[in-house]
Amino acid sequence: MNSSALPHPPLPSDRIEPDVTEDLAAFRQGFRRHAAGVAIVTALGPDGGPVGFTATSLASLSAVPPLATFNIARSASSWPAIAETDWVVIHTLGVRNRSVAEKLAGDNSKRFEGDHWYPGPHGLPIIKDVTSWMVGRIVERIPVHNNAVVVVQIEQGSIGDDDNALLYHERTYLMPGDPA
Repeated sequence: MNSSALPHPPLPSDRIEPDVTEDLAAFRQGFRRHAAGVAIVTALGPDGGPVGFTATSLASLSAVPPLATFNIARSASSWPAIAETDWVVIHTLGVRNRSVAEKLAGDNSKRFEGDHWYPGPHGLPIIKDVTSWMVGRIVERIPVHNNAVVVVQIEQGSIGDDDNALLYHERTYLMPGDPA
């Protein structure tokens, strides 16, 4: 095992799936081999309670205005909140945040049990001790098949302590190793 690999318990994406076409298998394997940064997106649900999920689809869209995007399955437990709310918080994670990344990728009924978060601007859930968090106003939701691309304009935020980036690659959390 790579010395920078951080083993983890199986995530929902680790479930065994039925046979798929060769093209779909190649797609899945290709993206499993594409390392991605790990983020958490949080919001308030229709009932006012906190919702959130771990995401690897976070991307910067533009600096002026400050826009970011993330993707979400419209079948996800957090989708009803994202579909209806105006505000989200995007959190960037470091290696020290691995356990909270796992928690927010797990059982949606247990994601906000514990003291790993607090209410922030607009009452939104802020995850503690992350490398940064950004409050954003959703400006567009673009449906694509059974998913959505969500465009967010960043309105405010805060920088936390620096840390090695938390990456997700080949179904494993990793930290960066030696420079290429």
